[in-house]
Amino acid sequence: MRILITGAAGNLGSFLARRLLPGPHQLRLLVHRRELPFSITTAPNASVCRADLGNPGALSEACRDVECIVHFAGVLFAPRPEKFLTRTNLGYVQNLATAALASGVGRFILISFPHVEGETFPEKRATDRLDGHPNSVHAQTRLAAERYLLAACENTNMTPVVLRAGMIYGRGVLMIEAARWLLRHRLLAVWREPTWEHLLALPDFLTAVTAAIEATHVSGIYNVADDQPLTLQDFLDAIAAHWGYAKPWRCPRWLFPLAGAGCEATASILGTKSPLTRDFIRIGMVSSVADTSRMKRELLPKLAYPSLNTGLVLL
Repeated sequence: MRILITGAAGNLGSFLARRLLPGPHQLRLLVHRRELPFSITTAPNASVCRADLGNPGALSEACRDVECIVHFAGVLFAPRPEKFLTRTNLGYVQNLATAALASGVGRFILISFPHVEGETFPEKRATDRLDGHPNSVHAQTRLAAERYLLAACENTNMTPVVLRAGMIYGRGVLMIEAARWLLRHRLLAVWREPTWEHLLALPDFLTAVTAAIEATHVSGIYNVADDQPLTLQDFLDAIAAHWGYAKPWRCPRWLFPLAGAGCEATASILGTKSPLTRDFIRIGMVSSVADTSRMKRELLPKLAYPSLNTGLVLL
C-alpha cells in the first residue's frame, strides 16, 4: 500500500515509520519544520514530503495516489494550548480529510485516546461514544476531530478508523523518558488521589496500527489498551522500582495546576517549550479505562504485553 504518515518526525509517528520501513509498503513521510530522526537513504520504499497541515492548499500533493493515511501530527509541549489546539487537533484533521477525499484516499486512521469520553473507571469503561464531555481542551478538540472525520466519511469511499490508544510506554517514548529523568533527579511528583490509567506497550501499539492499515474489515472506533488497567500512582511506583529509583513524591492535588501555570508562564517569557501545562494536568487527573473487547475481536486478538508486569522488560 501507499501510506502517508503525518507527524513522521515526531515521537510515535517516527516509531511507526521505522516499524514499516522493512516491509512491503510505500511510505510517504510528512514533516513540517523538523527533520526525520532517522535516515531513509537506504530505504527505496520511503520518501519525505514537507507540508504545513494548517495550509489546505499544500496537502493535495501530499495525498496524491495515497491509499491510507495515519494521522499523528499535532503540537505538544507549548504554553497556552487552549489558544492553538482547535487549529492543530481539529483544523489539521479537517484540512487533511478534505484533501484525502478529493484525492480518493481509501482509509484515514486517526490516533486518539479514550479520555475523549470523559472520566471512566474499571466498572464504567470508555466504549465508542461520541457524546462525552471531557474537561480538557486537548480531549475536547480531539473528540471534535473524531466526530468530523466520521461524519466526513459518510457515503464516501474513504473508511475512517479511530484508534483510542491507552498511555503508551516503552523505551524512547517521550513521556516515559521524561519520567525516567525526573525520577533520577528526585523531581517527579504525583497527587495522592488514585487516578486510573489504561496502558499499552509500544510494540502492541505499533502492531495495532499496522493491523488497522492492512485489515480490510477494520472501520470505526477501537479502544486499544492492555488487559490490566492500574492507577497512575501504581504505574509510577512500579517503573521507579524497576529502574532502582525512589518512588515519586506524593503532593497535594492543588499544587499541580500551579506547577503547570508556572511552566507555561516561564515558557511564554523565554519562548521555549513547556513540558507541563494546566491542560495537560487537567487531562492527566482524569481516570481513563477502556473497553477493549472490539479490539480483541477485530484488530488485535492477542497482546504481546498484556500487563505492565510483562511489559517492564521494554523499559
